[in-house]
Amino acid sequence: MIRLDKYLTMTTGLSRSDAKKVLSKGKVTVNGAVVKRGDIKISEEDKVVCDGTACIYKQNLYYMLNKPQGVVSATEDSLHKTVVEIFPEEIRKRLFPVGRLDIDTEGLLILTDDGGLAHCLTSPNHDVNKVYYAEVSGIVKPEHIDVFRNGIEFKDFTTKPAVLEIISVDVERNISKIKITVSEGKFHQVKRMVAFIGCDVTYLKREKIGGLALDAMLEPGEYRELTDEEADLLGR
Repeated sequence: MIRLDKYLTMTTGLSRSDAKKVLSKGKVTVNGAVVKRGDIKISEEDKVVCDGTACIYKQNLYYMLNKPQGVVSATEDSLHKTVVEIFPEEIRKRLFPVGRLDIDTEGLLILTDDGGLAHCLTSPNHDVNKVYYAEVSGIVKPEHIDVFRNGIEFKDFTTKPAVLEIISVDVERNISKIKITVSEGKFHQVKRMVAFIGCDVTYLKREKIGGLALDAMLEPGEYRELTDEEADLLGR
């Protein structure tokens, strides 16, 4: 048995306060009867409808977040706000970030409670492409495309072949805009690859993981649940 207001937050993504609002407005029914109290207990057999949509408890949750700068890709941190803290309390207890983005990096981050999917997306053996947009100080040149394609040898590892796309170069301002596609996710990898060619990343955003692109409607700090089709694109 579970409290109705908690069930609503777990199945709809509503915050506890928003769940109370829809309850007070008579927009929630349990087995066809309007219920306005959130403290009543329901079971899995009860049919709950919120604002005309059936509420169904899902075995696994899949969310995309447009990660903002200033938050860390973790479930807990003593110094900084974490990505899971962006979500309502009842949902955040089930979620963990798949992989990580640096604290100053924005963009697509998947949060789920599906450990199998997380392993598939982060394991270097699965070669899942990640696409990043970057603005850098320095001039990225056409010959750097082959440097990325051939792999870069660092002291601790050698990168797998990566794709470098030069979007624009401003020689006077010493600024380049590029896209980089990598199939692995080593610590600070994109920044280290850019530094290898004599440039420095000033802005970095992940735009795509595998076949899933960041929803352009999501502002930094906003999130939404994945559709079944999108979850399948990730290999669910």
